[in-house]
Amino acid sequence: MESGQTVVVFGAYGHTGRFVVAELLGRGFVPLLSGRDPEKLRALAASHPGLEARPATVDDPASLDRALAGAAAVINCAGPFATTAAPVIEAALRAGIPYVDVAAEIEANADTFAHFAERARAAGTLVVPAMAFFGGLGDLLVSAAMGDWTAADEAHVAYGLDSWHPTAGTREAGAVSGRRREGRRARHRQGRLEYHDDALPTLKWSFPDPMGAREVIGEFTMADVVTVPSHLDVPEVRTYMTVEAAGDLAAPDTPAPTAADEHGRSAQTFLVDAVARAGGTERRAVASGRDIYAVSAPLAVEAVHRILTGRTRTTGVASAGAAFDAPDFLRSLSAHMSFELRR
Repeated sequence: MESGQTVVVFGAYGHTGRFVVAELLGRGFVPLLSGRDPEKLRALAASHPGLEARPATVDDPASLDRALAGAAAVINCAGPFATTAAPVIEAALRAGIPYVDVAAEIEANADTFAHFAERARAAGTLVVPAMAFFGGLGDLLVSAAMGDWTAADEAHVAYGLDSWHPTAGTREAGAVSGRRREGRRARHRQGRLEYHDDALPTLKWSFPDPMGAREVIGEFTMADVVTVPSHLDVPEVRTYMTVEAAGDLAAPDTPAPTAADEHGRSAQTFLVDAVARAGGTERRAVASGRDIYAVSAPLAVEAVHRILTGRTRTTGVASAGAAFDAPDFLRSLSAHMSFELRR
């Protein structure tokens, strides 16, 4: 159990935000509920007697300052992060507290690294973007797989999702990213992020048992192409998605996730296979569990816990693998997912 420190959850009433609030409570933190909709905040606070709600909007810096006053840290769960990340980071820097978000948006995460690295370092604080299933988990797995390697020729992260029922926030964030890219696709190749109009290939990926060989969409690019190269010397970073999940995401009528257990998790399962290759040697790390949105909560809350207890490796803007001991971090989440190194 933690020491009752207050952690602001911006976007607390959203799908992922509610998981984060529950995880903070389970860890002994005191969540402070914040977000843009006062009515939704009041309804959420009513279901958690004793928790304080402080409405705030990203276009009103004073309201963000009031929301963060007296807190030990802030977790931003409110997308699209192209709109929310910078204002909430600015507020965290003014408050002198660490910032963590669950952004899966490639461009929003790249902006965080580009615009806040020097200021966060100068302030001696830590800003951790993409501390979620996409971006954070893949980065931790690649970092763990590499181990003592300082460089690799390539890194691959294959997402074995049995289905993907996207939230409204996921769809909105995808639309924002699509507009920023002018409809193009992103990939990380030859050491840089690039945009292209090439068709995405369908490939076979040999996932570890019990999933086995599955068809995946190649270059189904996720936030790992920002987080992994931010601290690892890997010129080629590629991500893949099972065709079933990619089809669910693409279909406009796929419903949002629904609760299938007492914790609010959906029935969705995942297996993430991260492979690093250098020369003729391959190293692998694998994680599996249930509900990509729900598992983002322990990832983000564990990050806050480690920051507040001094178990970090750097200051400034840092991805999960740069900020924390990746294998130790992943093993600490055993109640939420399995983790295995295969070398």
